[in-house]
Amino acid sequence: MTKTIPTEFEVLDERFAAVGGDDVIEVLYTGTRWAEGPVYFPAGRFLVWSDIPNERMLRWDEMTGAVGPFRQPSGYVNGNTLDREGRLISCEHGNRRVTRTEHDGSITVIADRWEGKRLNSPNDVVVRSDGSIWFTDPPYGILSNYEGHAAEQEIDGCHVYRADPVTGEVRVVADDFVRPNGLAFSLDESLLYVADTRERHLRVFDVREDGTLAGGKVFAEGGGDDVFDGMRLDDTGRIWVAAGKALLCYDRDGTLIGRLKLPEATANLVFGGPKRNRLFIAASTSLYSLMTNVTGARPVWAGR
Repeated sequence: MTKTIPTEFEVLDERFAAVGGDDVIEVLYTGTRWAEGPVYFPAGRFLVWSDIPNERMLRWDEMTGAVGPFRQPSGYVNGNTLDREGRLISCEHGNRRVTRTEHDGSITVIADRWEGKRLNSPNDVVVRSDGSIWFTDPPYGILSNYEGHAAEQEIDGCHVYRADPVTGEVRVVADDFVRPNGLAFSLDESLLYVADTRERHLRVFDVREDGTLAGGKVFAEGGGDDVFDGMRLDDTGRIWVAAGKALLCYDRDGTLIGRLKLPEATANLVFGGPKRNRLFIAASTSLYSLMTNVTGARPVWAGR
């Protein structure tokens, strides 16, 4: 029998009052050192996530509930997503690169250098509907051997990058972050939200037609244990962010309207299931799941 824990929603604003789901959160798996990067594959009805320090990726089958290895060694993969063709895009701390897993299982390198210098350790990644791949590059994978391989930082700074789907060009789109981490586009892709873990805030940028960014104002401030990590949007445009022992939910105007409490530090999340209303949460030692009355944003592979 699947282990469960009580569901604890905290309503901070009336706009969150209607959010709900099952009375219990399922604990689908326990045994990771630092769970990260959940990504749901609708075609196969399974979920893949990362266990960074153990250098492995795990796979949970929705039909059977079975958990098994997906890839080991993984190159210390952190964040994952799917592209427009349903292919896996991954940030590899250990190999300091962003890769695509082709349908035949082979791996294509999307980005591993900028201006001839090795990336730090790509952390999280999103794909826009034009096929461009956007990722953050803090140094967590090169600070020690725990989440990668200790190494010197070759690039002066920790930036946000865009990889062009046609030319393969990798360019910096934001260079004023301390520790850029999770990122997500607004529903119409006119905005890009990026977390800065060290600064404990979430910023928002305007996305220009040429693929550059403007603005970058602080959208939300964290406090206490609210250290922002990964994020996703639901189909109303609300932003759900992993922060401390909770998922925080922000309205589009930047108001913190509610939170879902968890028993351990959260890292990332994804909406999945046939109706995109099953919330999967990677948090420290475990993978959690909650059926909700919230529907995740339409993914890029499904079209806009």
